[in-house]
Amino acid sequence: MSDNTMRIIDLRGKRLTRAEMLAAMPRAEMGTKEATDLVRPILDDVRDRGAAALRDFEEKFDHVRPEHLRVPAEAMKQALDELDPEVRAAIEESVRRSRAVSASQVPQDFHTDLAPGARVAERWIPIQRVGLYVPGGKAVYPSSVIMNVVPAQTAGVESLAIATPPSKATADGLPDKTILATCAILGVDEVYAVGGAQAIAMFAYGAKGSEPQDGEILCEPVDKITGPGNIFVATAKSMVSGIVGIDAVAGPTEIAIIADKDANPSWVAADLIGQAEHDELAGSVLITDSEDFAKQVQASLDQRVPRTEHAERVATSLTGRQSGIILTDNLDQSIDAANAYAAEHLEIQTADPNAVVPRIKNAGAIFRGPYSPVPLGDYMSGSNHVLPTSSTARFASGLGVHTFMKPVEVIEYDEEGLKALAARINTFAVSEDLPAHGESVLSRFIADPYDKATIKQQEEQAGLR
Repeated sequence: MSDNTMRIIDLRGKRLTRAEMLAAMPRAEMGTKEATDLVRPILDDVRDRGAAALRDFEEKFDHVRPEHLRVPAEAMKQALDELDPEVRAAIEESVRRSRAVSASQVPQDFHTDLAPGARVAERWIPIQRVGLYVPGGKAVYPSSVIMNVVPAQTAGVESLAIATPPSKATADGLPDKTILATCAILGVDEVYAVGGAQAIAMFAYGAKGSEPQDGEILCEPVDKITGPGNIFVATAKSMVSGIVGIDAVAGPTEIAIIADKDANPSWVAADLIGQAEHDELAGSVLITDSEDFAKQVQASLDQRVPRTEHAERVATSLTGRQSGIILTDNLDQSIDAANAYAAEHLEIQTADPNAVVPRIKNAGAIFRGPYSPVPLGDYMSGSNHVLPTSSTARFASGLGVHTFMKPVEVIEYDEEGLKALAARINTFAVSEDLPAHGESVLSRFIADPYDKATIKQQEEQAGLR
């Protein structure tokens, strides 16, 4: 057995209940209790001390004490001026494609006329101010800037703020220059050199300044926080939800691949490795009804893993309890397993992917066919790569324009429309022992809605019956 051998989950010959199928899926263990205990004092301290606490936590966790917590505009302009032209071209193409898809996602207002003078309309209203978190850690993610900013801008959000950790590689304690350049390309000028749970606290509570360059108020609170991060960021988002809105509590990233004997084992192996590269807790799952194919993929992993740059991280991820090869009896059972796993990213590499796609009920995003690998979606497909993890794709969707808008119903009844329903509303209200509800409506048409002995007579005289 090699150091890269993935564990086998053999479902062949088993008829599992829904609960048993869900329990059989590989998952990472998350130390959320420990994270909560660590995050609570961070949230409280930032709420109480603002920028002073932010600088202390940046020094403690990121080993940088930023002079400027809010990135100066000239630093972003300089980062853009110094950006490699080829990298800039790639970023701009990603932005172009993302804007095109986002423009198609904008929901339309509508109204329904139920009777004369009786209309219910629905308006989609942009969230006023949002905080977008862009992680640091093992990699740099200018792509996450695009995935958060473009749909928010398309939705019409008035005020956008980005928080991303300062970089130890920069002498001035500012974030990675590619991230700053991407913000400049997108026209975002409110960027903070703040990472981790302390960034979430800053967004949720706002932060008063502590040094002259901060101003009196460093950052105003936001209405919603979006963007992925590590367990401390995810836990902080969970803890402030209700004070502000959040998109999701993201767990480690994951991929599942439904493949049959006709798939290319080398490509499948490369795709599993690509996801495992993110993090030691990343989940990489192959679902196949061919044991021979599974062996071919494993053989390819043995060859490829030692040759990739982050081989140790990849091997840890592939051999962890959150990863594995699921063996099934047939394609039907493979689809059942995929729907139970509810992957953040689901690739379909089968002889007839068009027959499989309509049967997928649970996935953050579906990548159809061998030429639609997950990295395409990470960078340049036009889709969004902020997706539900940890089986939450069973009830949640990825980030998009809708994330930054809220539907609000507008009730438009005139006198005629309300009059036609007044007596029925009163009857309904009384049945719920909420008579003042009915009295509110009847007050518009009768003299004394509190005289219950004559209520029906008054209704008849007013033409309500």
